[in-house]
Amino acid sequence: MAARWATPSGAQWRIASGPHQATVVEVGGGLREYTVDGVPAVDPYPATSVCPRSAGQLLAPWPNRLGGGRYTFYGTAYQLPITEVTRGNASHGLARWVAWQRVEQTPESVELTCVLPPQPGYPFALGLTTRWSVGLDGLRADHTAVNLGATAAPFGLGAHPYLRVSDATLDDLVLHLPAAERLTVDERLLPTGREPVNGTPHDFRAARQIRGTELDTTFTGLTRDADGIARFRLTDTDGAGVELWQGATFGWVQVYSGIGPSGSLRHTLAVEPMSCPPDAFRSGDGLVTLAPGDRWTGSWGITPLG
Repeated sequence: MAARWATPSGAQWRIASGPHQATVVEVGGGLREYTVDGVPAVDPYPATSVCPRSAGQLLAPWPNRLGGGRYTFYGTAYQLPITEVTRGNASHGLARWVAWQRVEQTPESVELTCVLPPQPGYPFALGLTTRWSVGLDGLRADHTAVNLGATAAPFGLGAHPYLRVSDATLDDLVLHLPAAERLTVDERLLPTGREPVNGTPHDFRAARQIRGTELDTTFTGLTRDADGIARFRLTDTDGAGVELWQGATFGWVQVYSGIGPSGSLRHTLAVEPMSCPPDAFRSGDGLVTLAPGDRWTGSWGITPLG
């Protein structure tokens, strides 16, 4: 039998439009690379590697952390596997290591789908679809989730791109993050409350250099334009860089300044659209309840600047 997995991330689906090129992978249906005129707009990882640090992955049916992997839904208690062992949390959902199928492709887009079957800790059936596309405005991801089961299901979705501006370090880059609040967290990075960013190092409502600020922070209270779009910018001092935008169904964003997928420290910034905050299965904050047959949709994208 011929080798099925030629690369650890499975099939590599490439899409392109003018200077925009992206590669989407079979394992997890996520984004491995996105370049503009050959320059990375996200921190890539090689096709020869298992996806590191959740780079470009799709996070469903919950993003971020779920404390102890335990939650109660409609009076029934559930236990999920602990995947962040050091902190005792269930992390980033169940879909990111599932093989997604390509259902349609054009030169500029690819549509992927997977079925997340009922399983211990999450006995609900979901159909997930993502359409990745590139064009004049950059990269776009359009997500759909459908409850295929006979009972209501808890749901959230996030994405995990690491933004990059050429080879510049974060300390020299400018972040514009119009968010009024951040979540406070405990030692397991689980939410303990909210606080205004005003007067704190987490206030990037006015664009400013990141300098030595360390971020592994959930923000909400997002400023949106007339179309309900929230926009965040990471640029050099001349305004060249990238903008990540997220639609109205993404009410939170996680920002992380740690090591990126290529292994470099302080050269990349994860900016992660999320439909709900960490621990939403337990808190109910922002949690979507999908009745049988219900459909959820959400979109986000990356636009090059300068």
